[in-house]
Amino acid sequence: MAERKAAGSSRAATQRRWWHLRQEWRMLGVFEINREHEFYHLTAMIKEGMHTSIQTTMDTPGQDTLTAEHFKAEETQNYEGFAMQTFAASVFAKLRRSLDITEEEYMNSLCSGDCYLQFVSNSKSKADFFVTNDKRFFIKTQSRREIRFLLSNLQAYMDHLEKYPHSLLVRFLGVHRIVIPNEVKKYFIVMQSVFYPDERINIRYDIKGCEVGRWTNPDTGGKQIIKVLKDNNFEGQYIALDQEKSWFTKQVKMDAAFLKELNVLDYSLLLAHQPLHRDELEGKCSLANIVIRTTKSVDFDDSPTRSDPPTIPLLEEARGKVVPDTADCGSGKPQAAAEGFEGIPLQEIHCPAKETGTDSELEEFHKHHCRLLPNCKNAIHVIDGPDRRYFVGIIDIFTVYGWKKRLENLWKNIRYPGRAFSTVNPTKYSHRFCQWMQDRTQ
Repeated sequence: MAERKAAGSSRAATQRRWWHLRQEWRMLGVFEINREHEFYHLTAMIKEGMHTSIQTTMDTPGQDTLTAEHFKAEETQNYEGFAMQTFAASVFAKLRRSLDITEEEYMNSLCSGDCYLQFVSNSKSKADFFVTNDKRFFIKTQSRREIRFLLSNLQAYMDHLEKYPHSLLVRFLGVHRIVIPNEVKKYFIVMQSVFYPDERINIRYDIKGCEVGRWTNPDTGGKQIIKVLKDNNFEGQYIALDQEKSWFTKQVKMDAAFLKELNVLDYSLLLAHQPLHRDELEGKCSLANIVIRTTKSVDFDDSPTRSDPPTIPLLEEARGKVVPDTADCGSGKPQAAAEGFEGIPLQEIHCPAKETGTDSELEEFHKHHCRLLPNCKNAIHVIDGPDRRYFVGIIDIFTVYGWKKRLENLWKNIRYPGRAFSTVNPTKYSHRFCQWMQDRTQ
């Protein structure tokens, strides 16, 4: 009896140690914005205002067809001691729906009783970063100029995401402003975290495709911060995607071309990776999982198809070749029993027929729905290679190539002759950015 009690006590102690280690790892690079924190009152106002804003959206029928008025819409709610403005609420609500983020999920994450977390990194940005307690969404303060740029190009941004639903551009989910009389006016955006879930991520990079100022000392000096490494830290490494390489490099080109049209530069590709577990490597080729991933990847109701659509009975071929589905978010390594599933282009999947579709619409649709998304919450930003899961997303898309950047370009040409720096015209930036990805993806 005494031995059993001792064994039970030992197991309980081990479980407590593991729990504490997990909590320490979860809080690496962040700390809670509690009542003593300088941003506590600001984040409390954000929560209160967001609760009303999201509730209003929940009480309003979703708008599938957006008009110019929806993009220009502004709503103001007054509270004790502050007011909060919400911009283009219907537009961002539609974007959240396209990502399968319910308003209940959104509210539970942004308005829970748990404290927001402050993100601590080596970023040079002067913006304040807050993270929801579940680390699913970022709240970032922005300048008035940046918000005006985003709202003035919101239609183009939404059009791009509709055309390329698997775009790597970060998803902005809300734009707001907190107004405190006689004190402060703060704009902030809510966006999906590229690195979600981050429990197993072991390294992070911020890539711009140049060399000047693009190295970070990885040593944290014992501090509880997350070091985001840069281009030169990635020297000698590759993004190993195998069958997903072609899609990835093409999508980077599409997104960079869009940003070039907006006259934007200095954007980055956030990149992180984690090893895939054995069950993830072996358990993602079941028929059920392929169906789930196909449904996640294609909105069949909106798929343009001709009356006699092309069919290759991929799902029927899978019958009798089911591999046990054991993981929650799948890998890119197919089993021999279901060889080829991971590289299935979506144009080979039978879509419901619509009489209104044309061959050109079909070709365009197939061109941009050309990968099966993994079965997880953050599928847009997750790509599975043969043995690693990659988290990728293009961020910081607000820097316009105006006269200040042109002067900076002239000065850097003098200071760094013949070297690659970030402040170049959008055409050169886009080309160099895409070339970096092409050269370092396998």
